[in-house]
Amino acid sequence: MFDSFDPQWTWLVLGLVLAIAEMVVPGVFLIWFAAAAMIVGLLGFLLPLPLPLEVVLFAGLAVVNVLAGRRWLRGHPVESADPLLNQRGQQLVGRKVVVTHAIEGGSGRVRCGDTEWLAQGPDAIPGTKLTVTGSTGSTLIVDAVP
Repeated sequence: MFDSFDPQWTWLVLGLVLAIAEMVVPGVFLIWFAAAAMIVGLLGFLLPLPLPLEVVLFAGLAVVNVLAGRRWLRGHPVESADPLLNQRGQQLVGRKVVVTHAIEGGSGRVRCGDTEWLAQGPDAIPGTKLTVTGSTGSTLIVDAVP
């Protein structure tokens, strides 16, 4: 069954499968293993390498690729298209809100769009318009409208 087994093609296919997996489940991790597998596959075509040496070479290249990739990514971080994506409170900075429950002693509730938020800020009666200046967790920090 394995008489016609050609490990070079197996390494290249493994590299391709890992590269596709990196695209499907991005995380900038599998690509380094994919590169190692493809390098071993190409070296297998150029040099007559026994399979155990190819496995050791793959393991060594994978470690080197991961370490080199981590070092490179530290200097060239991947920037998000929307850095505030999971920071809903920070997305609201600058928006106008209306006090729904009086802000007394520095805390109360405000409405922004169709959502009510806990708020911290100067004392205000219901109906007062304020501006969001920041957030702490799920609490908006508000101040008087300029």
